[in-house]
Amino acid sequence: MRQFVEVYTQPTTKGLRLYMRPLTSGIQLYTAQLDRTPIVVFIGAELGGGGVIEDISEMSVAVKGERYMRGVCTFKYAV
Repeated sequence: MRQFVEVYTQPTTKGLRLYMRPLTSGIQLYTAQLDRTPIVVFIGAELGGGGVIEDISEMSVAVKGERYMRGVCTFKYAV
């Protein structure tokens, strides 16, 4: 019985594993787009925007109607 209680009383860590981790590859960006996972965009050290990815190209990522250059910005999970 103790093992059963431990399994079902542990807090979920799904969000904690992704929170503010950078999306470093194209596959991570495409997966976030398909899953509609909220992200934040940093331009240097400043927060540039956030939301759900709408479109991805070789050069940029569109979030909430704004295009952010992939080579300049850092994209991170917001959940």
